[in-house]
Amino acid sequence: MLNITDLKVALDADAGLVRAIDGLSLCIERGETFALVGESGCGKSMTALALMRLLPENGRVTDGRVEIEGQETLSLPESAMRRLRGGRIGMIFQEPATSLNPVMRVGDQIVEAIETHTALRGAQARAKAIEWLGRVGIPEPERRIDDYPFRMSGGQKQRVMIAIALAAEPAFLVADEPTTALDVAIQAQILELLKQLQREQGMGLLLITHDLAVVSGMAQRVALMYAGQIVEVASAAEFFSAPKHPYARLLLQSLPQAHQRGAPLAAIAGTVPALSQAFVGCRFAPRCDRVVDRCHRDAPVLLPLTVQDATPADVPREVRCWLHAPSATAWAAAPSTPRAEPLGASAAPPPATAWSGGAALLLDVQHLSVRFPIRNGVFQRVTSHALAVDDVSLQVRRGETMALVGESGCGKTTLGKAIVQLLRGQAQIEGRAVLEGQELFGLHGETLRLARRSVQMIFQDPYASLNPRMRVFELLEEGVLTLRPELDGAARRALLESLVDRVGLRREALQRYPHEFSGGQRQRIAIARALAVEPKLIVCDEPTSALDVSVQAQILNLLKRLQSELGLSYLFITHHLGVVEYMADHVAVMHRGRIDEAGPTEDLLAHPQRDYTRRLLSAVPRLVRF
Repeated sequence: MLNITDLKVALDADAGLVRAIDGLSLCIERGETFALVGESGCGKSMTALALMRLLPENGRVTDGRVEIEGQETLSLPESAMRRLRGGRIGMIFQEPATSLNPVMRVGDQIVEAIETHTALRGAQARAKAIEWLGRVGIPEPERRIDDYPFRMSGGQKQRVMIAIALAAEPAFLVADEPTTALDVAIQAQILELLKQLQREQGMGLLLITHDLAVVSGMAQRVALMYAGQIVEVASAAEFFSAPKHPYARLLLQSLPQAHQRGAPLAAIAGTVPALSQAFVGCRFAPRCDRVVDRCHRDAPVLLPLTVQDATPADVPREVRCWLHAPSATAWAAAPSTPRAEPLGASAAPPPATAWSGGAALLLDVQHLSVRFPIRNGVFQRVTSHALAVDDVSLQVRRGETMALVGESGCGKTTLGKAIVQLLRGQAQIEGRAVLEGQELFGLHGETLRLARRSVQMIFQDPYASLNPRMRVFELLEEGVLTLRPELDGAARRALLESLVDRVGLRREALQRYPHEFSGGQRQRIAIARALAVEPKLIVCDEPTSALDVSVQAQILNLLKRLQSELGLSYLFITHHLGVVEYMADHVAVMHRGRIDEAGPTEDLLAHPQRDYTRRLLSAVPRLVRF
């Protein structure tokens, strides 16, 4: 169905020519799910944009061929490509907040795709749009079809994007992080829907994701990408049971699991190298734990595995590593070159009991309710209220992590924003939120400004929360200038440079704008901004949802170490149960605005008492080790 041969994509940037994709080749069969995985910034999303001919203005394909069902697409006129795009090929974009038109109702955007690529019109097209909203899990689709994107949560916007991509029932689908912003229950529903469409229509699927558990349950084949090149191609069974490339092995070791609590994750040192440089040797060599001299001299090619490693002929396996070259037998078992410690692993976090038991109460939320006004008519008068958070009580102790889990739209983010005082004037708030004896909802003026240093928030959508007109240095400095005025210019610069180091970015990133980064890199900037004012409590709203597993390990190690050193507390909003198992001391399950069940993490996950909690846990994708 899809055949890519030696694809090369270049971008013109201030730093020079960026070779985002350098000689990528792959083929996908009809009805097959092919997963493309790798770290943020390695070229996965750029591959998808090149296939769809949606490269940014400064990007161009410099070489290679792309064939879809035998038709070469790179030379097609735009009018022909427009008919192909959305009809025969659908795409789910990584960031729904920037992919949906903010001034169009979500139903109109789905109907637009249906009327453009199918024979349905008018009422029939609208009925089809309502059907698709229901199929992707939007509650009350007959009513929500007339909502604007800003009225929906991040997960609901992602579901609308999926409905748009699938509404015309394409023959081939490119899914760029399709379940990143979704809770586990809706994620399971969407993945099952994709499998059903594949069975019914023979739809081919290129799945771009950093969630290896999803890959192990969905994909037949896996390609691992690094620094613009594919470094390993294998069947899913072979990839997860016996990874061959050092990068693949380290990546699988970075996954957070319950048994790793109290110990740092095996994060990979360093970051993906800048693609504007001229490479000599292996691109992964500076981060590899099995590097030898030849790796620095000679660039490896994608090699078929030797006889002893061979897989069945119908699933060829290739690795871009000198360890598997025919001449590698003499030095394959050579001692590994000592590596620097992974970021965030210099000191193991304390045992889970270090801050438990007698830890002082930091945040006490009692009977908190949040209602949003519903406006109707020409004059937009308030006619009723929507209850988003309903009589919620919870406590966060100093140095502990309280995880808040639940389906998208259940009120998790609204609860976090209410605590951080970001809903004043937008909603009716009842109840109390007491931070170290200080009632937050009663603060005003200078007192409120000073209290903001104690409570910070990492937002779910990093692109929407970063000012696109400000450089990273300005974004990080803004909070420091306001909340830490005692620091002079030199001290501020030293602080910001140490922050970007700690979250795994190069210092040159300080002079760049948010649009110049990948989604995962922007999330790291958002985390650095929250840490800049040294808060006591951080409300983390899906802080690792946009990160690949190796960077996720770095960030979780960093958050754990900061908690150990500073006694930080986290209200951790997430749908990633692996992160909950590793990070959280206590967990609260939220359902339809209320806390359905709460307790110590180990007890609740092992022995859930409520039916909803059991259904939620059963939907969690687990890494299949084959």
